[in-house]
Amino acid sequence: MKEALERIASFNVDHNKLLPGLYLSRRDGDAVTFDLRFKRPNTGDLLSNSEMHSAEHLIATLLRNSPQKDAVIYFGPMGCQTGFYFVFDGRLLSLAGAVDLMKEVFAAAGAFSGEMPGKSAAECGNFRNLDVDTGRAVCKWYADLIADWSEERLAYES
Repeated sequence: MKEALERIASFNVDHNKLLPGLYLSRRDGDAVTFDLRFKRPNTGDLLSNSEMHSAEHLIATLLRNSPQKDAVIYFGPMGCQTGFYFVFDGRLLSLAGAVDLMKEVFAAAGAFSGEMPGKSAAECGNFRNLDVDTGRAVCKWYADLIADWSEERLAYES
């Protein structure tokens, strides 16, 4: 590997200025990746492990039970813990449809009632830090944030 490595697209986004929101991260053939950014402005506060894990269980479960479940490829946390990635099949779900789906599942998770999905030792290797109230609060905050989001707002701000 003597050649220069190609710079990852997300490294070109100024993370000091990036506000919480919903962004189109990349397209790889039919796979489309949304960047769901949660890092709070000015403070740089990140989600706690429990907040991130609890929100992930709720959203992943709701996505995989949605009418668009066949388009869902992946939903999970970013390694840097500033948000989540949602990867979907662009042949089965348009950008506008994916924005609407994010709004729907986060609103549903923000109002979720019942037991936390996957909260047992048999279902999750770190089930002890899952909390339905915590996940619901994080999802409600994000649902409110993206309530008026549209396909036109998916571009990273420069």
